Amino acid sequence: MNRTSNPFRATLGSTPPYLAGRQNEIADFADALDDGPGSHERISLITGLRGVGKTVLLNAFEDEARSRSWWVISETATAGFSGRIVDTLFRLAEDTLRTHKRRLSGVTLPTIGGIQFSDVLQHQPQVTLRSALTDLLDWQEKVDRQLGQEPVGLLITLDELHYHRRDEVIEFGTTIQHLVREERNIAVAMAGIPQSIRPLLASQEGKNPVTFLRRANRIDLGLIGKDEVKAALTEPVENAGFSWEPDALDDAVEACGGYPFMIQLIGQQCFKRSEGTVITARSVSEGATVAKRRLGQLVHEPALADLSEVDRTFLVAMAADDGPSSMSDIAERLGANPQYAGNYRRRLIEAEIIVSSRYGFVDFELPYMREYLREHAAVSVFKGQKDTDSKD
Repeated sequence: MNRTSNPFRATLGSTPPYLAGRQNEIADFADALDDGPGSHERISLITGLRGVGKTVLLNAFEDEARSRSWWVISETATAGFSGRIVDTLFRLAEDTLRTHKRRLSGVTLPTIGGIQFSDVLQHQPQVTLRSALTDLLDWQEKVDRQLGQEPVGLLITLDELHYHRRDEVIEFGTTIQHLVREERNIAVAMAGIPQSIRPLLASQEGKNPVTFLRRANRIDLGLIGKDEVKAALTEPVENAGFSWEPDALDDAVEACGGYPFMIQLIGQQCFKRSEGTVITARSVSEGATVAKRRLGQLVHEPALADLSEVDRTFLVAMAADDGPSSMSDIAERLGANPQYAGNYRRRLIEAEIIVSSRYGFVDFELPYMREYLREHAAVSVFKGQKDTDSKD
């Protein structure tokens, strides 16, 4: 066991030391900030499985905005998020005025909703999100002109977007659409899992009240290639003065399965079990076992909790197979007709839990989901049925 600080960050949403496979998305967003109002990527919607790096990408977008001296508001789409954005606007502006008094000495104090920032502590104004954002952006434009500086904009990131907050999302989207039409210097990046976002994108009686989501730049995050996985495992280790045995590194890359969060889990557990300053095949064998168990607790368990009972039963039926599952076999195990089984196939593909591997077959999208289900569900019932069928 070594005492050097572990370079891997196996916490969901925490930015890893090496951000693998997302350089193009970051570059596109950075270009949109520089290109000015109207750039399509300034309104972006990130979707993907748990642990695939949605929050990490939001963090990277925030870093790009801050490097340009933009205002940044980071929020989670839980109840009341619009009000919290307004509160944060006041706090950020107040902090800016306090820390830049000399530089802004010739600039008039901003007023939002009729309340001057110097009076915020004495008054608790009820200000709409639209008026707050409009007034702040108006004031920032004046500051930019008076100081002769590059335009400073505002980035709002909104994580864990969910259809349960439909009404508030509609209000938020309506506000953003007005600001975009007015060519305001604003950008918004949102993220959520597919099954939480899809109902927001669906039409209702031919009308969709959140069209700004459908028009947003879609970023669908998936698994990453082996070369990027290898780089993400190698660079942090070498920067810490450690190294991988070649075979051990190959084993670790395979164990990650291209899944970003697994890189951090595998890396962390293998690093903890290094022999001296070398991560060996034994380090990987022991570390991968622990990492897979943690993955089940942190990713598989909550992913399954979001699904219906029939969805989960469908997955258990799949887990009886060692590889891709035939839809005809799944329907037989469920005691259902092909059309019924096909409906749940479609639902699970849309939720990005399974994929269509070839015609008539499906497979798991999440790495190690099959193993998790075998350990925690009654797969043996279907497994026995499969073995009996094979003898007939």
